[in-house]
Amino acid sequence: MSSENSPKISIITPSYNQGQFLEQTILSVLGQEYKNLEYIIMDGGSTDASVSIIKKYESRLAFWFSGKDGGQAAAINTGFEKSTGDILMWLNSDDMLMPGVLDFIVKKYQEHGDAIYFGNCIHFHEINKDALDTRGSDVVTAHKKKDLKAIDYIIQPSSFWTRKVWEQNSILDTSLHFGFDWEWFLRAQKNGVAFHSISRPLSLYRIHEDHKSGAGGNKRQQELLEVYNRYDTSYAILFEKLMEEHVWDSSFFQLFKKLCKTVNSTYFTDAV
Repeated sequence: MSSENSPKISIITPSYNQGQFLEQTILSVLGQEYKNLEYIIMDGGSTDASVSIIKKYESRLAFWFSGKDGGQAAAINTGFEKSTGDILMWLNSDDMLMPGVLDFIVKKYQEHGDAIYFGNCIHFHEINKDALDTRGSDVVTAHKKKDLKAIDYIIQPSSFWTRKVWEQNSILDTSLHFGFDWEWFLRAQKNGVAFHSISRPLSLYRIHEDHKSGAGGNKRQQELLEVYNRYDTSYAILFEKLMEEHVWDSSFFQLFKKLCKTVNSTYFTDAV
């Protein structure tokens, strides 16, 4: 398929002081060798080597910027505002795409049309120079059996959608810092957007000491509670009870998961 006939794919990478990982992220995108790619990097004014790394590849970028922004969600929104692609996604600067993913997503788009497409992911944690911990996912089963209002089983770096979906669902909520991707997916579900789960692993999700989701603590939990309250107050009540206990691996947590069955779910979103 020639680049003239290929759907344009726009990828936004938001970044801030992730120079140690950024080049691997960039290469995982450019290494797709997809002919009709629009790659945009939105850097929040990094003080490490990030800008020099970006400049190394700027001839292959559609746009890049480094300076103060309104946070990660705002940076992603700005990137999508500048984009012109038919298929969209964002890839954080500590994650990577698996090989051949863009051609694969185009085929899915041509088969099913406007939708959110989400696949599996390989989560990895470089414990030290010798040890690596990895785990996979099963989003196809999760999509069949779990409730998105209870657990965010869509793995963000393994998700793509069309421009029509983005325009229908509107921009990311910039008031959220930790859960804006989950809230956006929940909003799409409420708006009747089609979802297609894919068994193929589409990305590598890096877990490290500075990883935002793992370092959010109580602030993240409070934000997740806010999202629960927006979309299902019954889940919010249960989640708040769990927060009050301040113990996440206790017998109470096991009871909590059993209680979730009464509202058609067996698992809750990863709150810690």
